[in-house]
Amino acid sequence: MNQPIKPVTGRPRSVEVDRAILQAALDLLAEVGYQGISIEAIAARAGVGRTTIYRRYDSKEELLVDALECSKQELTIPDTGSFWADMEQMIAQIDEFTKSDLMRQTMALTISTASSSPKFAEIHWKKYMEPRRKEMSKIFERAKQRGELAKSLDIDLAIDMIMGLLVFSVLVKPDNVPVKERLNLALKTFLPT
Repeated sequence: MNQPIKPVTGRPRSVEVDRAILQAALDLLAEVGYQGISIEAIAARAGVGRTTIYRRYDSKEELLVDALECSKQELTIPDTGSFWADMEQMIAQIDEFTKSDLMRQTMALTISTASSSPKFAEIHWKKYMEPRRKEMSKIFERAKQRGELAKSLDIDLAIDMIMGLLVFSVLVKPDNVPVKERLNLALKTFLPT
């Protein structure tokens, strides 16, 4: 026999409190880094109790992933019917994102935090990277089905190369060459038409 679902009691969650928690986490992460941050410090900065945070998040890592990801913009995966047109639209979006100082800082913080916390890296991978890579792989799958790319193309490796070049271009070798140009050149080099 089915049990009736218990109604949720209590006050609804406050959007303002959610924003304050996420902003406090971002601010502290930028100020003291992953190792120096704690739920207590985030709660104090946000002006809430620790229990308020623990009602929303199971761990510091989960909270930090959400804080970092809420500061990023979503990528729209195009479907124009052409691999190169799809990639051109996607690269234009990426190029626009990387012009933002916040985006550059978020990328740097994400990499820094993931390198010092395997738990953060795992949560970030599952909640953020895996779903986006799955969406991006659709462009490559469609192109393979249309015969625009070799059937033997390793899609994961192609996406790794794009993501690696993006990180390198934005964080390691920031110069006057637009990310859009660098990504287009790389694609044409390793995926000749």
